[in-house]
Amino acid sequence: MKITILTLFPKMFEGFLNESIIKRAQEKGKVSIELIDFRRYSTLNHQQVDDTPYGGGSGMVLRCEPIFEAIEQIKSDNSHIILVCPTGKVYKQNMAKELLTKKDLIIICGHYEGFDERIKTLADEIISIGDFVLTGGEIPAMVITDSIVRLIPGVITDGSLVNESFNQGLLDYPVYTKPAEFKGMKVPEILLSGDHAKIAEYRKTEAMKITKENRPDLID
Repeated sequence: MKITILTLFPKMFEGFLNESIIKRAQEKGKVSIELIDFRRYSTLNHQQVDDTPYGGGSGMVLRCEPIFEAIEQIKSDNSHIILVCPTGKVYKQNMAKELLTKKDLIIICGHYEGFDERIKTLADEIISIGDFVLTGGEIPAMVITDSIVRLIPGVITDGSLVNESFNQGLLDYPVYTKPAEFKGMKVPEILLSGDHAKIAEYRKTEAMKITKENRPDLID
């Protein structure tokens, strides 16, 4: 899989790409991640990429030309283009699984006051990571990339993927490790019993309880 991220601030991705699971996935050849500073596609003085909005208003708006030029030069027949923007559909785990089937992802990060509306015509889909506003699309691009890369076969163990939140339509059950008691807080006895059938039932019950308390919409 190839993921290309268009951004004005590529240095924001240094830690993200060079640590932990994302780094190992690239080293294993499971994914290729490329950063492109679309400022270099600007033909204006000082590589300007934004301008004031027609009709007035605060802030600066990203211009069409550099982003269109970048996409036209890098896209392939297999490219699936994502625009990260608060006006998009809210990102969910099932969307990560769907994007995993794409061979070539291009993610466009916005900044400033937003995109010229015509840029949206480039996108196959527009995605928001939640009902809040960030200073730019770099963090959402990292979120989307991370959620996809960890699903690539061989990146993490299959068991970790099966037993986690959202896979069964519920949030994850609570987990514990040594010591069995810490500052008066004890690990539930059932988890120490060795009875795997009862442990499985306990985890299912706890997952349902946690989901009802925190995300009843998932059950609905």
